[in-house]
Amino acid sequence: MYRDFGTVLFAVILGIIMVAIPLIIQKLIAPSNKTREKLETYECGEEADGSAWMQFNIRFYVIALIFLIFDVEVVFLFPWAVVFKKMGLVALIEMGIFLLILVVGLAYVWVKGDLNWVKRRVRYATGRYKNIAIEQER
Repeated sequence: MYRDFGTVLFAVILGIIMVAIPLIIQKLIAPSNKTREKLETYECGEEADGSAWMQFNIRFYVIALIFLIFDVEVVFLFPWAVVFKKMGLVALIEMGIFLLILVVGLAYVWVKGDLNWVKRRVRYATGRYKNIAIEQER
């Protein structure tokens, strides 16, 4: 039993060494002349415009997270497809429950309006978004 763990330990140590050695060699032999041009942000050959600390709309992150969640969940369909014939009806019921949970999640974000790229109404709109504000009940 300990031989199995020894193999895993050997693989982990070998992986660490294979990552560390090129990094150490690069640090030792790479030239390090830091000039103003080299320290600037590189944007595909374009001049950087403005600060990198500007705020982005939260919808970019929400859409990315929704995509990531559903993309990762779809990965579980492949192992299920491999063992479907062996497990039969049990696998079909389990996958039905799994897909039902995904559909409920999709319906939730759809009803909440997170899939809309441009929201028509904003609850607490100020400034230039005043014209799309939801009127509060008084």
